[in-house]
This record gives sequence, structure tokens and C-alpha cells, in this order.
Amino acid sequence: MIYLEEMGQRICIIGPSNSGKSTLAQNLAEKLNLPVLHLDQLAHIPWTNWQRRANEDWLEEHDQFIKNPAWVIDGTYSFCMPQRFQRATFVIWLDFNSLISVFHYFKRSMKNYKLRPGGLENATNEFSWKLVHYLLFGYKKNRTKHIAILYGANVPFIRMDNFNQLNQYYNYWHLPKKLTANQVLN
Repeated sequence: MIYLEEMGQRICIIGPSNSGKSTLAQNLAEKLNLPVLHLDQLAHIPWTNWQRRANEDWLEEHDQFIKNPAWVIDGTYSFCMPQRFQRATFVIWLDFNSLISVFHYFKRSMKNYKLRPGGLENATNEFSWKLVHYLLFGYKKNRTKHIAILYGANVPFIRMDNFNQLNQYYNYWHLPKKLTANQVLN
């Protein structure tokens, strides 16, 4: 197990959609008293149905944020991973099964929880078949690219491949909210 102190002051959390990245980022940021950035909120236009901004329209905000001395950032977005990993002191990789992520996405969309960490301000819809398709077919392809970027960055990281491991770290780090399989599925 990794101690929180071993991760330093610039922590990246990556993984597929609906793996708990934003919730973990929010909890770590609160525990460590660090600013948090949810990349989905930069990459999408508020008050829309998760309409993407052009990468160049938010890349400057990303690059400015990573210049700060301390932060927690959740989100993958491989086009800006290299500069983020260059500044990161640690990466947490939530490498969960795509089917579990899809199931979690369906459950979350049905609840339509507007105030969840990483949620888009006043999103007009929380569900997209395009995201389901990406989780089932696109993430695996991009995962190979993410692995290459991560290993090439020479930044320390941990990889968790299921919610039970994530829950163990929630307990170990004494984070305020635990994620159990029942919470994810309910």
C-alpha cells in the first residue's frame, strides 16, 4: 500500500469514464487540502449535453493549472497527458473493466445526480450512447496509448483494477467516502 505522503503534491488520476476518478480526486483534494481540477469540466461546455470544446480551447487552462505547485487532477485526455505527467509527482490509474464502467454509467445516469464531483454545470442530459460505445470499444484501444505515455513519463504510479482495491485505499487513506461494490451498483 502507498502512503498519501509518498504521492507528493501533484496527483493525477486516470482511467475510463465512470470508474470513480472524480470522486477520488475530490476526496484526496479535501484530505490533502489541495486544489482539484476535473478535466471533464474543462473539456465540455456547461449548460449543454456534454458538448466538447475543441482541445486547443481548453489546453491553455490545463497547462496553466499544472504550473501550480500542488494539485489533484482527474481525467485522462491523452493529448495533454505528457505535460501533465511531466509535472506530476504520482499517478493513480483506475484500470477497471469496461463492462463495470458501463453498468456504473447506466446507474449514475438514471439517478441523474447533478452535484456529483466532476459533473458538468447544468448539463442538459447525463446519458450518451456515444460514451457507452467508447467504453465498450474505444477505451481498450486508447488504453494501449495511455500505457505507453504512462511508462514513458517515468512517474511513480499505482494501478487498481477493481472497486474492491479502490475501497481498500479509501480505508487505508482514511478518506471520507468509501466506494463499495454495492454503492457503485446501487
